[in-house]
Amino acid sequence: MFETSNHSRLHFPGLAGFYTWAEPLVYALLRFTIGVVIFVHGYTKVVGPGPTGVTGMFTRMAFPAPGAMAYVAIFFETIGTLCVALGLFTRFFSAALAIEMLVILITAHWAKGFSVGAGGYEYVLLLGMVYFYIAIRGGGRYSLDAKIGKEL
Repeated sequence: MFETSNHSRLHFPGLAGFYTWAEPLVYALLRFTIGVVIFVHGYTKVVGPGPTGVTGMFTRMAFPAPGAMAYVAIFFETIGTLCVALGLFTRFFSAALAIEMLVILITAHWAKGFSVGAGGYEYVLLLGMVYFYIAIRGGGRYSLDAKIGKEL
């Protein structure tokens, strides 16, 4: 992955081995971290307002089938994020979470502008792009998908 090419060369070629060694570990850490970050959001939905409260929020936002959407959001933000963190069915859950972040961006944050401090879409955009990248790349070397030997 960090090989030199005609397009880009390292300023310190001696670091190529370190980058090659560290990349799969750092990727696993990224996958784990993004999974845990959104898991906390899903967990607070379960222990806080619960499905009824989330349904109410989705009703106020004029979501179609707000009750079903509440369960879908809670499922992906808990079970889905744990699967991403562990690298299990990584592509499927990461793609679903990237789509969820896009929906959240459009429905809850777009009108408030870019800045997260004003309730904007900055943070959700970043999360969505990380999930999209993971969906494209897959579980990686240190994942349950790799242990199973198959990915979706």
